[in-house]
Amino acid sequence: MKNNKILDAAVKAVNKACIVTRKVQADLTQIQLLEKNDKSPVTVADFAAQAVVIHVLQEALGPIKLVGEESSDELRQPDQQTLCQSVVEAAQTVWPEATMDQVLDAIDQGGHDASGSYWTLDPIDGTKGFLRGGQYAVSLALIENGEVVLGVLGCPNLSADFDRSFNDPDPEGLIYFAEKGEGSWFVAANDQGSEPERLNALQNVGLIRVCESVESGHSKHDDTARIVERLGGAGESARLDSQCKYAVVARGQADAYLRLPTRADYVEKIWDHAGGMLVAQEAGMIVSDIHGKPLDFSHGAGLKNNSGVICASPKFHDQIIAAINFLGIGR
Repeated sequence: MKNNKILDAAVKAVNKACIVTRKVQADLTQIQLLEKNDKSPVTVADFAAQAVVIHVLQEALGPIKLVGEESSDELRQPDQQTLCQSVVEAAQTVWPEATMDQVLDAIDQGGHDASGSYWTLDPIDGTKGFLRGGQYAVSLALIENGEVVLGVLGCPNLSADFDRSFNDPDPEGLIYFAEKGEGSWFVAANDQGSEPERLNALQNVGLIRVCESVESGHSKHDDTARIVERLGGAGESARLDSQCKYAVVARGQADAYLRLPTRADYVEKIWDHAGGMLVAQEAGMIVSDIHGKPLDFSHGAGLKNNSGVICASPKFHDQIIAAINFLGIGR
């Protein structure tokens, strides 16, 4: 792995965001009582993590361009001061000197138009997993002229132990990262000083093992079952939230992540896939849409030229695409 200032800054930024989001997730009950809103904890974590990631990147690299989900407009409203203060306090977990103005201004650096060279961030990927105390991810990627060249995927609750249930949050977690052409690597999420290890996926010689979203609104579970049956069957799919699924496939714990369209007009967002896609590809996996086309990041914030996502090992990718075609899925 090369010594790389940009990669180091990106991994550090995600590491800091993981610390922030882990603290907010641990305080779910307190924040929900404070805000009187079931989604307020993820709102606090989204805003604070975005501010921290942008702050760390700018501190290391100077001015940056970033496409993020959040702006500070809501936090600047007079009736949202309690929420705003919660966001600032969360950011101060790793940015102790941060003022309210600094946090709000950092959040607003995420308004780039997704052209040229820029970063894209999903500060909390897997909202419902986060709220139930389960799996979620902090996903950061660098895109240059429509090509993902760097990806960092923070998985604060994902264990290195394959036998540990996805529903049992790990106290350490993992950060996966990749540069195009340089392989995939991982470190402990709670120990920035740990030595990175190269990701070498375990190879499956048996029946296909798939993972998919917990929520049926994100992927058609019945279609996944039909594909698995077509390929010989392999029992019940593993279900977990967020881009952690890319990591699960990349490390060989599953053979495929299937995100099958729930409606014809749905357009996937770049921040939901860029970081995880590169980690999986650099570990030797194949990522495409359900028609076998590469994911196209050259059309702004949406994957407008793609339908659904298939991330799979080379052994199974073409078989999955063939099964999709045979079954008429996505037509």
